Amino acid sequence: MLPHLLDEDICEQIATLWSDPSRFRSHVHMARHGFGQGEYRYFSYPLPEPITGLREQLYPPLAAIANRWAGRLGSGRLFPGTHGAFLEECHAAGQVRPTPLILRYEAGDWNALHQDVYGEHVFPLQVAVLLSEPARDFEGGEFVLTEQRPRMQSRAEVVPLRQGDAVVFPVRERPVRGSRGDYRVQMRHGVSRVRGGLRFTLGIIFHDAS
Repeated sequence: MLPHLLDEDICEQIATLWSDPSRFRSHVHMARHGFGQGEYRYFSYPLPEPITGLREQLYPPLAAIANRWAGRLGSGRLFPGTHGAFLEECHAAGQVRPTPLILRYEAGDWNALHQDVYGEHVFPLQVAVLLSEPARDFEGGEFVLTEQRPRMQSRAEVVPLRQGDAVVFPVRERPVRGSRGDYRVQMRHGVSRVRGGLRFTLGIIFHDAS
């Protein structure tokens, strides 16, 4: 968790971008695709500040973690030190559509457990920032992670977030140390049912989409 990553004013500024369709390249109604219930919009380039800044500033320390994970899993994949260099790799492979997004949930909405992959080049960590305040703006709507361990039942974890808090989590998998070395654990994330109010979230995904 990254507590107080954004202050209240910045959270509200980002949430108000929802009402300006010109900022976005696509608008998805989750129920139409079996993703849950609610809506999200992917930003178009150029991304607004501070979203560009968040991508650029968060990427280097997360790339160091990603490279350690790659070493533990023997993938041979090394991520460059800057986000700009990584985006060049994505764009050269045809992944040119920006992936940061705003998600909007009303009462009764929820997000099914899923993974945000989008193409061949996948950065293994992503960030979600809660833009609304629990108990004041909405009820329910907890951020949920599940971990599928080999030959075991899935394990769920609920991440408590306040307005401006962020959570860093695996896109697809993470290494876990076992008695015979490291093994891969599959991860998924989602949002439980919102019982009332209005909940906004900012999603920061570091790879672009094909």
